[in-house]
Amino acid sequence: MRLTQDLYAGKRVLVFGVANERSIAWGITQAMRGAGARIGLTYLNEALERRVRPLGEEVGAELILPCDVASSAQVQAVFERTKEAWGGVDVVVHSIAYATREDMSGRFVDTSRAGFLQALEISAYSLVELAREAEPLFPEGGGSLLTLTYYGAEKVVQNYNVMGVAKAALEACVRYLAADLGPKGIRVNAISAGPIRTLAAAGGVKGFRDMLALAEQRAPLRRNVSQEDVGNTALFLCSDLASGITGEVLYVDSGYNIMGM
Repeated sequence: MRLTQDLYAGKRVLVFGVANERSIAWGITQAMRGAGARIGLTYLNEALERRVRPLGEEVGAELILPCDVASSAQVQAVFERTKEAWGGVDVVVHSIAYATREDMSGRFVDTSRAGFLQALEISAYSLVELAREAEPLFPEGGGSLLTLTYYGAEKVVQNYNVMGVAKAALEACVRYLAADLGPKGIRVNAISAGPIRTLAAAGGVKGFRDMLALAEQRAPLRRNVSQEDVGNTALFLCSDLASGITGEVLYVDSGYNIMGM
């Protein structure tokens, strides 16, 4: 699309959460790179580095850095390196979530204390820490912080369990961060994507195939969404085209969320 070719020309985009070529974060990365962005990626550990580094090289990523968001030292190191290399950042994408498989099956009431705390730390608190570290690196005119959520934050979704609670906390974090950072022109938003066959979803959510089939059957558009759908929405939401939007959760789910019984 000619309209988007130069939309991100010179923009510095740092993406947390690419795991492989099926990641939602990868769809966002491709969309922003296609619009002219300079790209930085992070990876969780050495095993994922083997998947992420070739993808980074594919889009000419200028930064490919390790980051386990459970470590404040690693988060700080990423932003220190980003400042050294780029001088600042314009867009930060947070596409990180985790809960144990045991805590995403059975009854929510049986969630372990350790599992609950871990899910909230990795899936929600990490956005707060990224925002705090990114704040001084955004330019004077502001920037954009984007995260990914899911309908299970709002309604009970079978086998989503503690992750639904973590996503609800994440969405609340979006609103509070938007209020804190808004005076500096920094916008904070979330995309609530319909089910997509990512590594995390397919491997962590019991009955995920049934979720895909039901979404396709019930959604007004009668289809599931793709990485490209989410990437294009992120392209809009983090750009100057959405300069008046902050603190919002934007659904990209073929309309599934509007349906009742």
